[in-house]
Amino acid sequence: MASLAGSSIVLQPRHAGATSRVSGLKLVSFMSQRRSSLSFGLRPMPARLRISCAAKPETVDKVCEIVRKQLAVPSDKPVTGESKFAELGADSLDTVEIVMGLEEEFGITVEEDNAQNIATVLDAAELIDKLCSEKSA
Repeated sequence: MASLAGSSIVLQPRHAGATSRVSGLKLVSFMSQRRSSLSFGLRPMPARLRISCAAKPETVDKVCEIVRKQLAVPSDKPVTGESKFAELGADSLDTVEIVMGLEEEFGITVEEDNAQNIATVLDAAELIDKLCSEKSA
C-alpha cells in the first residue's frame, strides 16, 4: 500500500545525475507484505508561479506602445506585459480610452464585459489576439 498527500519530494535514483521531482506531496508511506520498506526524506519546496503568454509578442509590443502613448508614460518607466494599468496611473476613463485606441488600431470591437476584465497589458493583448482570430475565422 502507498499513500501520498500534499508538499514536495525529490527522488534520486542510483544512477548519477538522474533526478525526478514530484510537487504537492507531504506524507509518503509504503508498506508491503514482505516487510521490506522504502524510506526517504521530505523537504518543503516553495510554489513556483509560471506565466504562460498566449498573446503574440508583436501584439504585446503594440499594446505597450498604445498604453504608453495614451497614459503619457515617461520613456524611462518600463511598460511590459505584466504592467497593470492602475500602476501606470490609469483611472477608469483612461482604461476606456485605452480600449477605444486598441479597437481602432486592431479593427476590433471589445464588448463591455470583456473590457472590464482587462487589468494588464497582457490581458489586453490576449483579448486582442482572441478577437482578431475570431474575426478572421
